[in-house]
Amino acid sequence: MHDPAGTLFDDVSPSTPDDGAAGPARDLLIVEADGGSRGNPGHAGYGALVRDPDTGAILVEKAGYVGIASNNVAEYSGLLAGLELAHEIDPRCRILVRMDSKLVVEQMSGRWKIKHADMQKLAGQARRLVDPRRVRYEWIPREKNKDADRLSNEAMDAGMAGVDWKPRTSPKPQKAADTATPEAPRAASGSLHHVEIWVRDLGAARSSMGWLFERLGFVPKDSWNDGASWAGNGTYLVIEAGPDVAPGSHERRRQGVNHLAFNAGSRAEVDLLARRAASHGWSLLFGDRHPYAGGHDHYAAYLENSEGFEVELVAEPDS
Repeated sequence: MHDPAGTLFDDVSPSTPDDGAAGPARDLLIVEADGGSRGNPGHAGYGALVRDPDTGAILVEKAGYVGIASNNVAEYSGLLAGLELAHEIDPRCRILVRMDSKLVVEQMSGRWKIKHADMQKLAGQARRLVDPRRVRYEWIPREKNKDADRLSNEAMDAGMAGVDWKPRTSPKPQKAADTATPEAPRAASGSLHHVEIWVRDLGAARSSMGWLFERLGFVPKDSWNDGASWAGNGTYLVIEAGPDVAPGSHERRRQGVNHLAFNAGSRAEVDLLARRAASHGWSLLFGDRHPYAGGHDHYAAYLENSEGFEVELVAEPDS
């Protein structure tokens, strides 16, 4: 267990398919996990994901609010969630756990003792869930664990706001057109294909608009020197800069498109997203009439970023 080359896996055979396995068997899955506590102890949450070792793609992710707990308990909770996710994908694959918690990595590798009762309980659950011979632990710096850190912070934000954490949604798969049937129905007339937004400062736009797109469920699609795109719900959004963008700042009050409006969930979720957006370059518009700037029966947050682009986050109708 002290061999950094990973001999922990040497006596474990790669998983092989059986009649009860769902999908193709996998030799290895990567788990990234994290946890945090605002106060230590304080409001705590965890985040975990499973990554494909060949493509680097995130296969599944999970986050949860722990309540009032220590940072270490939150980190162990993230580990347990990550192992559960990997076990659900393939109950016999090898697992490489990557975390920025030196404590969890060293304790679960058997090099440090686990003294705290709460952590002993969670570590025991992890060892019972997955055969320890199938699991190797690797410490990584915090900057390489950003996805799990993002999830744990989302969980804490949601828990403190009294709402459930919701995963990001992936683009819906599109069926290939049946070219053999000339009378196959076309896509609905008037459906939105994509929106392209030209900006002067791509970095600033990605920090504000890109962040917001991902919080609304769009996932990164493509990236190139002068732009990036995010996909979701059968459409996609593009931010693009470059030499063709005319000089001058954006002014939404001039003739043309004024703003983009998104369905953003419940009222509590709209409030939470609007608060978090303040840390990503957005400010609230029409504060004296918020959240009913669009009318007494229209609950929404209107936000503007530093470049003058406006978005509207619309809440579901109050049931």
